[in-house]
Amino acid sequence: MRIGVVVHGPNIIDSGYALKLINLLKDYGEVSARLGGTMGRTAVIDASLEKIIDISKKLVPSDSLKIFYDDDVDMIFLLNYGKSAVTGQVFGYKVYNHYAEKISKNDIPVIQIERPGESDGSIIPWNIHSDIADYLSRKLNLGIVTPQEVYNNHIRQDDAGINQRIVHGVSPGENIMVNSVVIGKTDSDKLTLIASGNHIVDIIGGELKQHGLEKLGEVDLDSAIIKTGLLRHAKVTPRVISKDKPDKFKVTFLDHAGEDVYKFRDSSLVITVGDDTTLISSDILYRFDIPIIGITDGDLDRVVEDGFKVKDSIIFEVESGFDDVCGRDIKRIMFGNRQATHDFKNIDEVKDKIVEIIKNINCEYKINYIN
Repeated sequence: MRIGVVVHGPNIIDSGYALKLINLLKDYGEVSARLGGTMGRTAVIDASLEKIIDISKKLVPSDSLKIFYDDDVDMIFLLNYGKSAVTGQVFGYKVYNHYAEKISKNDIPVIQIERPGESDGSIIPWNIHSDIADYLSRKLNLGIVTPQEVYNNHIRQDDAGINQRIVHGVSPGENIMVNSVVIGKTDSDKLTLIASGNHIVDIIGGELKQHGLEKLGEVDLDSAIIKTGLLRHAKVTPRVISKDKPDKFKVTFLDHAGEDVYKFRDSSLVITVGDDTTLISSDILYRFDIPIIGITDGDLDRVVEDGFKVKDSIIFEVESGFDDVCGRDIKRIMFGNRQATHDFKNIDEVKDKIVEIIKNINCEYKINYIN
């Protein structure tokens, strides 16, 4: 039997269950595993699992499922460790339905293993019930939850015509991230986002952040990736992967946190704009020993527990609201239509050019050096 395993998010990896479940499934046949998502990739690297879990592509989970469908495997597993049983089951429902829309014949069993090791963990056979689901339920001491139960308990809405998205399993005081952009903060354990004309216009159970909404722009609320709280909960020791430095000093510009940061791993230096983008990107690039120059304005929403930065990185803190303004001028003047440049010899030359650009904007700034 050929088994495909889709691993989602860092928590299932940090808990140790991703590897345990992959090894357990090997009792049934040949197992191939892949992952999508930026923070999940970082967890794979820290756990030295690159040879077991394929992280070569940045894929949403439904596309990862479809790759296994196209490979004509016999069974597909989705491994996840949500913040709660509710968030995990709703996540699985959305992933499975997005996947089902992309395939022509739904004849391969798709089984989700959610929150293994927790008392509210579950096995969800999304389309075809298999004896393996029953075996894993007993082996892992997890109850079986049907797709109909997930729909009835968490999905069905009386006001189906309203363009809204209920976000489950939230807690007060958590950041709300839509497609990797922080757009607000919760003040309740119940959260609903409301959109009109492909823009989020209101929120129930939280407070919107106007600057974040401007960065987000248009969004399809139904398909958007929404997260609350920390992207990665575990305290980890980052694993630094040695790499060959490019022959010529290469500077790249990171537009926003939703970009695939891993494609910049051949850079000598990466310029990042925005507090959260800088925090997330520097944490990932630390694994590849790549310094950053971050343009921030002190409006930080903590989205990871620890943000690691390579020695010799530089953080510019500009006046509130000026990080995007400075970022646009840096992109225009230093890069034009390019995403990378070889016009500089070292990080000091880049820093001096950024100082010149910021001074011309006439805003206050201070420089923090990472030692």
